[in-house]
Amino acid sequence: MVTSVGTDLMRVLADPLRLKIVTLLARETLCTTHLVEETGAKQTNLSNHLRVLREAGVVDTEPCGRFTYYRLRPEVLETMAGQFTDLAATARATADQNRKRACP
Repeated sequence: MVTSVGTDLMRVLADPLRLKIVTLLARETLCTTHLVEETGAKQTNLSNHLRVLREAGVVDTEPCGRFTYYRLRPEVLETMAGQFTDLAATARATADQNRKRACP
């Protein structure tokens, strides 16, 4: 079953820019400057989206001099994927039971 945490995470990742950020961070750790270059977003807009991702626990930060680097927390996405896997298994089992009852 998808929990409220999973629902909140889906809402966070539903934004196209945040999904792009997560996709980029899946490949490598990046600082805000690199993310601005990769996404074309304005720095203030990007910082707001990064804050949302950080508060949702999707990314961690690592200060390095005057830069802050962001890295993806894959275990958060794995948890969400597991919830969807469980949901799909429940749906499959329910469909099988309904089919058996409908077709004698």
